[in-house]
Amino acid sequence: RRGALLLFLLGALPGFAAAAPASVDVAVAANFIGTARTLAARFEAAGGGRVRLSFGSTGSLYAQIRYGAPFAVFLAADARRPRLLERAGLTVPGSRFTYALGRLVLWSTRAGLIERGGKVLAQGRFRHLAIANPRTAPYGAAARAVLEHLGLWRRLAPRLVTGENIAQTYQFVASGNAQLGFVALSEVPPAHTPRAGSRWLVPAALYPPIRQQAVLLARAAHKRTARAFLAYLRGPAARRVIRAHGYGLPAAVRTDARRP
Repeated sequence: RRGALLLFLLGALPGFAAAAPASVDVAVAANFIGTARTLAARFEAAGGGRVRLSFGSTGSLYAQIRYGAPFAVFLAADARRPRLLERAGLTVPGSRFTYALGRLVLWSTRAGLIERGGKVLAQGRFRHLAIANPRTAPYGAAARAVLEHLGLWRRLAPRLVTGENIAQTYQFVASGNAQLGFVALSEVPPAHTPRAGSRWLVPAALYPPIRQQAVLLARAAHKRTARAFLAYLRGPAARRVIRAHGYGLPAAVRTDARRP
């Protein structure tokens, strides 16, 4: 049924013929790696065409797009960069929408290190704390906001290990190079598994909302496969996958083009 629905979406697009759908190049924020791979595989299996994924920090991908990188779709980890691209005339009007709400977690591979409320941060029972670069990675900016809210940013600055993106930050913690770190909930092993470690799901009130937005880039305005992939991303099957990977979902997937 899902395959039939996707083919219907493709067929409903103007000028679509029976030929096999073309490929689509998608720039994806690093926190969304696992989820994007699952979504791409299911889209392809349903006959939607090949999806080529490129990963990086939202800031670095934004810069690449500004300098002409040949992406068709941008899946950012914030709303700011898609909005800036929109204002620069580099996106298709009306195509921007929130596809996921990011959740920040303080995580360690060591069971018992992180207690409820993240008290370990104030206690300082660690050598290194990993965060993503706050200047280029939205999850890094969220981590800094948490530390500033707790009054610990300056005190812990000498202990910070900064990842280029949230995926590298996760590797710092997973490898033990940092005893703990702020990462995306979607990356953390499920509870009650061997590598679950310890964690603190940071209250959303401690950092600005991580509204992850998608947008169709202007160079792909007439690419049917790119439009079909975004239509799939807004649909119920994709939303179930996104939720299963630890993300929140907006109450309704709607276009945010008029939102400031």
